[in-house]
Amino acid sequence: MDATTIRPGLDLDAAQFRRAMGKFATGVTVITFSHEGRTAGMTANAFMSLSVDPPMILVSVRAQARFAQSIACGDAFGVSFLAQSQEALSRHFGGQPRTGLDDPFEYIGGVPGVPVVRSALVQIAARANAIHRGGDHLIFTADVQALRESDGPPLLFYSGKYKQIVAHDPLHCWLDCDA
Repeated sequence: MDATTIRPGLDLDAAQFRRAMGKFATGVTVITFSHEGRTAGMTANAFMSLSVDPPMILVSVRAQARFAQSIACGDAFGVSFLAQSQEALSRHFGGQPRTGLDDPFEYIGGVPGVPVVRSALVQIAARANAIHRGGDHLIFTADVQALRESDGPPLLFYSGKYKQIVAHDPLHCWLDCDA
């Protein structure tokens, strides 16, 4: 294994950093918002739960992204955790537009004007409460206003590729894999 030690003050190769960070497996989200009067979305994996009480989330996006230019403190937006079957939507909102996609948006009841992705595993309506600079990104913290959830396998991203969860029965492995 090729190990690299990083010391403060030394230049870090951006490609190496990106490659190393890609080895942290993540779920795939689509962040939805209003941009110039139209519904827009972007694929993001820089998302996390921030607080349970009160319910809060955190989203980090490039400072140049449309989302960063469109959302201010107090503005609402949606976050949708994609299901394994929604890879095409992830690619579409990740910069590889697809033609022929049905309208992928719907709205969560009780939160007017916050679009989410139809049939996503989790749909969240949130309202930005703070924005912080973090290098070339902006970090948005937000209060959860509403959410819906369903069951099914998630869409995962690891090392630059989409992945699937494969469940193994530990008892089966113990009986069949013991050499």
